[in-house]
Amino acid sequence: MTTITKKPLHGETNPTAHLTPEDIELLGIELDAIRQDVLDDRGDRDSAYIRRVISVQRRLELGSRAVLLGSALPPLWVLGTVGLSVAKILENMEIGHNVLHGQWDWMRDPKIHSTTWEWDMATPAEQWKHSHNEVHHTYTNIVGQDNDLGYGIMRVDEEQRWHPMYLAQPFWNFLNACFFEYGIAAYDLELGRNLRIPKDKRPAEFKDNVRKVLGKIRRQATKDYLVHPALALPFGAFVPTLAANFTANVVRNLWSHSVIMCGHFPEGVETFERASIPDHETRGEWYLRQMLGSANISGSKAIHLMSGNLSHQIEHHLFPDLPSNRYAEVAPKVRALFEKYDLNYCTRPMPQQVYSAWHKVVRLSLPNDWLATTNRSNVVDQVKLLWGMTTKGPRARRAGSARLKQLARKVAPAA
Repeated sequence: MTTITKKPLHGETNPTAHLTPEDIELLGIELDAIRQDVLDDRGDRDSAYIRRVISVQRRLELGSRAVLLGSALPPLWVLGTVGLSVAKILENMEIGHNVLHGQWDWMRDPKIHSTTWEWDMATPAEQWKHSHNEVHHTYTNIVGQDNDLGYGIMRVDEEQRWHPMYLAQPFWNFLNACFFEYGIAAYDLELGRNLRIPKDKRPAEFKDNVRKVLGKIRRQATKDYLVHPALALPFGAFVPTLAANFTANVVRNLWSHSVIMCGHFPEGVETFERASIPDHETRGEWYLRQMLGSANISGSKAIHLMSGNLSHQIEHHLFPDLPSNRYAEVAPKVRALFEKYDLNYCTRPMPQQVYSAWHKVVRLSLPNDWLATTNRSNVVDQVKLLWGMTTKGPRARRAGSARLKQLARKVAPAA
């Protein structure tokens, strides 16, 4: 992956090079028409859908927590933990994420509204809406502006200078996956940037937001790790219930992280330079960036439901305010426009997308071209080269990068 504007420098094809400004604006008009058709058609079946999902989720959570009262028995522990994991995934993905996007605000139901909903996550809804709805969806995949691109802790593009610290990014990414809700809270706070500011000069807003996050974490921890285990205490199930809640949270975090990685980070998804984005980006240009900066997951209705319909990440990035149950309906129309304008509609089954995303995490943790030029016959020499680039300073890194470029040129014709 390299920023789209640098692709010609690397012998790759800029996927938008064939489009004229008129093509891009016409594309925007056609996508606007798809969106408007759904807006005009929203109604009872949509409101019935979200109310049904919320009802099922709440009954599943309540039932699972009731089962966990008997979790001293291993079969009940497994049943309750699985049910609670699914309930937490549904609450975060298909309900919370989409309600907070304002997808259901048109119903004017104060109980299912983006201004009143608070979800089962460490980060407060208001902070997430700013970092996600306003920042991420505006600056999708722009390196240095979109915090969701690598979560601020990973090398996400070949144009970013490699440093030995990136060798640890597969580990950091796995740790982030296990405790994803706290990672989200941290970069919603822009924690890294704000902690670099002297304590006495940090914005008052940051301090207030930290207080709100810590309050939310305290409430979540009290609910999952004190109140519900305490309710199971008379049944001798305090520790099993505590373990079940922890397990369900980790399962939810791993699942959510995987879905997000599939939609934003697999091979075939483009990134963009800040300098390449015009000051006054047109609607068509914004749409085009969403199309190229997202990927879908193909699969069953169950996959779509459990992913919060972010299996249709392309459609979600194009139309973040449309009801999630309509993405499957508009996906064929969107895909037809990809074909019409000769663009790559990046979609794969979930195992392939997860593998692709993790492959990219590993590939970009290493110096450019190291993974592509390493094979059984030269692995010892390649490891020695990597060791030298890791331990001998900037000059060795520059020399090693030059060596890897030479090797890549030799490999390219054979490929």
